[in-house]
Amino acid sequence: MTTWAIGDLQGCYDPLQRLLERINFDTARDRLWFCGDLVNRGGQSLETLRLVHSLRAQSVVVLGNHDLSLLAIGERRPEEQRKVNADLQRVLFADDARDLLDWLRMQPLVHADRELGWMMVHAGLAPKWTTQLAQKHAGEVEQKLRGNDFRKLLKNMYGDRPAWSPRLTGMERDRAIINVFTRLRYCSPRGRIAFEEKGAPGTQQPGLYPWYEVPGRAQRDLKIVCGHWSTLGLFIGHGVHAIDTGAVWGGKLTALQLDTDELRLLQVPGRDVPVSPPNARPPYHKDDART
Repeated sequence: MTTWAIGDLQGCYDPLQRLLERINFDTARDRLWFCGDLVNRGGQSLETLRLVHSLRAQSVVVLGNHDLSLLAIGERRPEEQRKVNADLQRVLFADDARDLLDWLRMQPLVHADRELGWMMVHAGLAPKWTTQLAQKHAGEVEQKLRGNDFRKLLKNMYGDRPAWSPRLTGMERDRAIINVFTRLRYCSPRGRIAFEEKGAPGTQQPGLYPWYEVPGRAQRDLKIVCGHWSTLGLFIGHGVHAIDTGAVWGGKLTALQLDTDELRLLQVPGRDVPVSPPNARPPYHKDDART
């Protein structure tokens, strides 16, 4: 059995098909880990969601910010749903929309396989979170998302505040946890997220660090694979493998093999007609001497 992690799809169905062919994916023996953001922007979100749903017995998905946004929009009135982009509307008004959204809502914020030695999250972890704490905090939100009051959670999850603190309670705590798992790129040493900073490392304001480089961060006992940060490009360092290589922006769609000690990456071209990226993507980054 081979286990592959795949970067952000964002509705890029054709590149996903190419990548599955490239890795010789076999439903009888292989497993897939999807790093979140299955939908939005790529023009084929419905097809992408249906394909990943069809592979649910062979795959694990963690929720990204675009996935959570789709779930929230899915609970609004039809007249409000018609205000979103056409790509998402095709999902929302599909005959199987309820089945797809109900399945998506049951997916976790974090996935760990301690035997394999990996943890998957969409964006990142707060500086002081161990992998055990990450699973604990993810479980708090997952329980509510899968429960009867999920609509309340989806309605109130938006917002940049408060910053994460273990003393938070209620909806503020849920929002802070969601923001860490699905929106984090840069933060201060105390863990305050800089939501406005979306460029490559070196472009951020003084005093901010990529989440995986924050001084005094917790030691983690699993390697981490994540997506979300297309302007970072392919990054490997500090025990982190960031594999959102901007498929929706005309970059690549990346698969990383997890069940090997060797670094094995396979890529295919991304979206054929790319949308305009928010920032130019940097080249591959490699962590050399830093710990």
